[in-house]
Amino acid sequence: MTTSLAARRRRAALVRFWQHYRSHRAGLYGLLGLAAIALVALAAPLLVGADADSVTRAPGTALEPPSARFPLGTDQFGRSLLALLVWGARVSLLVGLLAAALSVAIGTLVGILAGHYGGWFATVVMRITDWFLVMPTLVLAIVLATVMSRSMWTVVLAIGVTSWPTTARLVRAQTIAVESRPYIERARALGGGDAHVMTRHVLPNVLPLVLAQTTLGISTAILTEATLAFLGLGDPTVVSWGGMLQDAREAGAVSSGHWWYLAPPGIAIALVALAFTLCGRAVESVLNPKLGVAR
Repeated sequence: MTTSLAARRRRAALVRFWQHYRSHRAGLYGLLGLAAIALVALAAPLLVGADADSVTRAPGTALEPPSARFPLGTDQFGRSLLALLVWGARVSLLVGLLAAALSVAIGTLVGILAGHYGGWFATVVMRITDWFLVMPTLVLAIVLATVMSRSMWTVVLAIGVTSWPTTARLVRAQTIAVESRPYIERARALGGGDAHVMTRHVLPNVLPLVLAQTTLGISTAILTEATLAFLGLGDPTVVSWGGMLQDAREAGAVSSGHWWYLAPPGIAIALVALAFTLCGRAVESVLNPKLGVAR
């Protein structure tokens, strides 16, 4: 009976969340855009073929301008840029999602522990957090990506372990606020230990903040991945939007005026980052109406 009641409450909460979310036009546009991009990325093998990134089986000649056969032109190897753009969506979205999830997971764990235990432990943890905050995230990510092997997982790790401090500070503040409420004292009086308080009372109350921070963090992670790939620190064996920009730079697209090589991946990165930002702002507004985010 208790389980069914809890399930009904969760469903009702999800319905209320969606009703409020869809009233934010910008957030709805961002969600529709992300759904379309994700669908294209998942269907990439069916849309452009599994060998679209093959250099030896390139269908065109080097640096062809846009045409009926190649709507976005070709790269320096004769590969279709439209096909590469579709394939690159898979890697860029995956890296952004995984890196943001890792960053938020680390920040949530650090924030809850620091807010719960306090004292000297919180002081030490937050001074480490402050050190990460003042250090440029991109510089730290470049250092990690340089000293480790070049792979997609290295990029995910480099972004995740350098971008968690903001989440940690937000979650710590929310944890302190939650633990000052009367029901936390009642839970302790009934014998609830530290693990019980953090997992059953604090974590559910900070999850809305974590969700909003995740949606906002994905766009930052995608931009950071593109920057690392553009600097030649990405995985050379996979196609990503940042890697396409780096290939265009190496091919001299800027000086040669081959705009069709530069524009598509750059526009794609900007659109996806904008879509995730719109979704994150809408989620923030729904979970915390005091923010007053415009609809």
